[in-house]
Amino acid sequence: MTNIVSREVLPTPEVLRPWIAGIGSVWVGDMPTEPFVHLPETATKVVLRTGEHGTRSALVVGPRARASYHRGKRRVSCLELRLAPGTVRPLLGVPAVDLVGRALRLDDLPDPFVRRLAAALGRSEPEEALDRLVEVLPERLAAATDPARTELVRAGVDALSVRADRAPAQVGEVARELAVSERQLRNLFAEGVGLSPKHYARIDRVRTVLDHAATRPWAELAAATGYYDQSHLTTDFRTLMGVPPRSYIAGRHPMATPCQALRRS
Repeated sequence: MTNIVSREVLPTPEVLRPWIAGIGSVWVGDMPTEPFVHLPETATKVVLRTGEHGTRSALVVGPRARASYHRGKRRVSCLELRLAPGTVRPLLGVPAVDLVGRALRLDDLPDPFVRRLAAALGRSEPEEALDRLVEVLPERLAAATDPARTELVRAGVDALSVRADRAPAQVGEVARELAVSERQLRNLFAEGVGLSPKHYARIDRVRTVLDHAATRPWAELAAATGYYDQSHLTTDFRTLMGVPPRSYIAGRHPMATPCQALRRS
């Protein structure tokens, strides 16, 4: 029996790159022996899911404030499109904050374009679905996007993100650099990301720690990701992941719960 979870990063068509931050596929085998971990997530995703018996559905999965651990997935494959900051409202017709912590069927959203898109994607194989998105998304997004607001929120996201050459900036510094108030910055993030600037930065730091925990000392990681010290890193990690860093890396995770069925709004 296959019991692995496999992931693959797929190329993003050039025409979608202004709005899609990345495309990936996830496949779960017959009897996974480890819990399926949903990491804290800053992005909203459009997910094309194929179930155990070949049933297909188009979903939208909002940002996730904390990790969750689940069991019960088997023979499921997903094509995931990670929306770039500022893309949620132009594409889906709702602010990103309305989707935080939620997984909805795409056709549950009120926008007529989104409902037609959901119907088309639900009838398509993953490869066909991506071709369909290439056909319809650029025109929709070019018409609906506010370039000035999108530029501001993306500049804020970049400044608050960990980069190889620098630690992330503080929220107040970012607001001053963008010539907006901290309240305006929070509003921009609510609409364009879904999370507050502070919570976005916390998740980005913890995700960076997870990416490098196997190869770098904790104290070095703390300094590189903008924490005051290793204790600060541990506190943030425990808050978002449910266990301290060393426990997580050792596989001592919180108890897994069954995956919840999607509920219509």
